[in-house]
Amino acid sequence: MFSSVCSAAILGMEAVPVQVEADVSDGLPMFSMVGYVNSQVKETQDRVRTAFHNKKMGLPAKRITVNLAPGDVRKEGTGYDLPVALAILTALGRIPKRHLEGVMVVGELGLDGKIKGVWGVLPIVHKARGAGCHTCIVPKDNEAEGQLIEGIRVVGVDDLQRVVDLLAKGCLAQEGGRQSRLSFEHLETDLGGPDLSDIRGQEGAVRATLIAAAGMHDLLYIGSPGSGKSMLAQRIPGILPPLTREECLEITEIYSIAGLLTKEQPVISRRPFRSPHHTISPQALAGGGRTPRPGEITLAHRGVLFMDEFPEFSRRSLEILRQPLEERYIHISRVQGIYTFPADCMLVAAMNPCACGYYPDLDRCRCTPAQVRRYLSKISGPLLDRLDLCVETREPTYEQITGGSSPVSSAQIRERVMEVQKIQQERYAGKGIRSNSQLDGKDLEEYCPMTREARRWMERIYTGQRLSPRSYHRILKVSRTIADLEGEELITDVHIREAFGYRIVEQKYL
Repeated sequence: MFSSVCSAAILGMEAVPVQVEADVSDGLPMFSMVGYVNSQVKETQDRVRTAFHNKKMGLPAKRITVNLAPGDVRKEGTGYDLPVALAILTALGRIPKRHLEGVMVVGELGLDGKIKGVWGVLPIVHKARGAGCHTCIVPKDNEAEGQLIEGIRVVGVDDLQRVVDLLAKGCLAQEGGRQSRLSFEHLETDLGGPDLSDIRGQEGAVRATLIAAAGMHDLLYIGSPGSGKSMLAQRIPGILPPLTREECLEITEIYSIAGLLTKEQPVISRRPFRSPHHTISPQALAGGGRTPRPGEITLAHRGVLFMDEFPEFSRRSLEILRQPLEERYIHISRVQGIYTFPADCMLVAAMNPCACGYYPDLDRCRCTPAQVRRYLSKISGPLLDRLDLCVETREPTYEQITGGSSPVSSAQIRERVMEVQKIQQERYAGKGIRSNSQLDGKDLEEYCPMTREARRWMERIYTGQRLSPRSYHRILKVSRTIADLEGEELITDVHIREAFGYRIVEQKYL
């Protein structure tokens, strides 16, 4: 007898429907699985057989063939255990076929028949709704995560015998399950965490941080050890606006695919702050694997990717950043196809000016000029050209350290950032642009009008400093953000000079 149960596979950022087909017929007793499955999926037959035995649901001595269609999509993970079990039981006549129509199933089986959580449930439920399914059966541990999707019933189960009894009697509708709504009440408005008021004596760096956050510009801190670079970076998420509902679901879906959601935290309600160690591999940073999974760049989507000790990262890892900084997406090619992951994050990097950390203070720096050049040359020119702002952090004086808290707090800065981002949202409504950092080409001409004096200054800077067109565009975008902070429509020479000042610092060192 033949039966089919709907499930799904995760390919990149997409869930692809998979039909779990089971056929039970006379012949030499055996259990085989086909359909381009890896070794992890092939182990499903052992888990299913043992779970049936421990639940006193023994399999008959027949030939059992399970096919996961389509056959050209590689299947990975343990989420096919439950649909395989239900497909076999349906083929044996223990569950009526009509009770699984319009139902998508995913879940891992323990040897005792308990149903365990799996990764990727959120995009799977999303796909189930798009495919016209009315119900999605998921592990109990993933129920809250799945219920973030509107318009479909999500039923969480934790025991094989229980779900079989409910399906056999046709009363699954009575077993919990609901269409959930994620309201703004669940999103955190009090961001908490470290506050900018902890920062002492870094007014210039705080100003650059405000500009970067307001326009979502990439930022590089350069300064001696202990001058406050990491402290500033760690406080950036606290000055960014709270997540919208759409951003919350977008980020949560990424973390679901990466397997980073838990039963206790089924939704990501704060902007991500990812800080990978400098020994990270290029694949872990960009994403990879035979079937690619999100890397650190994607996990920082809509948030901050902080790269401390910037020159200590491998050259390959650093050069991977060049494309995502421009396109806000990262593309990974495999034999099966091209996988696209979102990477619209704010890159914040921090570095010492030399190996010992004290250049150009020659009274403290122990490095030779050749050593300084060798250290700084680890950052390529094309990568630096893609960073919008570069600011120097200086060691605060004793009076600054002991003089009380900073005059600004994260809450005050966040209010200004939210005001500027609201201006950008209204300006770019319907244009597919979210922030000033995404302006390019004709958009710059349209949205970055300059005064006559500002144009003269820009011409003087471009010609005298022999800037690249990319540098010119980035100065213009930062100037646009500075003008927005001042509440001005036209970009003036004051805005241009300040924006250019954030590129002079890198010339001092790099």
